[in-house]
Amino acid sequence: MLSLAVRLPYAALAAITVAIGLAVHYTTAGLPPAARDVVGDALWAMMIFWISGIFNPRARVASRAAAAVAVCFAVEASQLLETKWLIAVRNTTPGHLVLGNGFDPRDLVAYFAGVAVAAIGELAVRDRRRGRNA
Repeated sequence: MLSLAVRLPYAALAAITVAIGLAVHYTTAGLPPAARDVVGDALWAMMIFWISGIFNPRARVASRAAAAVAVCFAVEASQLLETKWLIAVRNTTPGHLVLGNGFDPRDLVAYFAGVAVAAIGELAVRDRRRGRNA
């Protein structure tokens, strides 16, 4: 069983990403609304990538990235569904933050970019650590 120490960095990164995402969402952050939307979507996808690290920290980065993109795309596709209960959930603040509202293909690009930045960042940190240990 993997220790908490292996999962903790991913939890910390997820929490930091959530904090930044909420700041972008609830402030102007000096950005126009369309830019805040794209940045927020990319940060949401990064959070999903970090959460995949909490659940499976030993998985390859590429596998976790693919899983995170799949989750993001599935959530976006779910926005095409308009059942009463799902609309009610999305009309709550937590429901809107987690599930979004209204399908937008532009979001798919933002999700891919957010996951890519997180995955490349993790690989860069890993390579740097290996260089110090060599």
